[in-house]
Amino acid sequence: MTPKDAAPPPSVTIIGASEAHGVLGRDVRSAAGEDMGRIVDVIVDRTGHVRAAAIDFGGFLGVGSRKIVVDWNALRFGKIANKKDSITLELTKAQVAAAPEYKEDTPIVVLGASGSLQPLQAIQ
Repeated sequence: MTPKDAAPPPSVTIIGASEAHGVLGRDVRSAAGEDMGRIVDVIVDRTGHVRAAAIDFGGFLGVGSRKIVVDWNALRFGKIANKKDSITLELTKAQVAAAPEYKEDTPIVVLGASGSLQPLQAIQ
């Protein structure tokens, strides 16, 4: 490989430790402080835009729980300072309990805060 054929260097972005946090496995609570489960997956569309999060909801120690998909815009991340802090979901426990279960390879029903979710457009 000659120098003119060398790949360009990758771009580098530095994010401060207090500016961003991972979300997988993070606890989710309602605005009223109710335990809503934990984030187990992030759903993206074909363009790579984050659309929703799958939450492992209900049950005890993983027994009797089910996955529910909630609109990404219904989640609030503002109070996360460390891994012990939870994400807030702008839905009640009753609303989430009534949602259908998420199953891979089936149409995804996304539960959203009032009026915040737009339909996923089919990409040709």
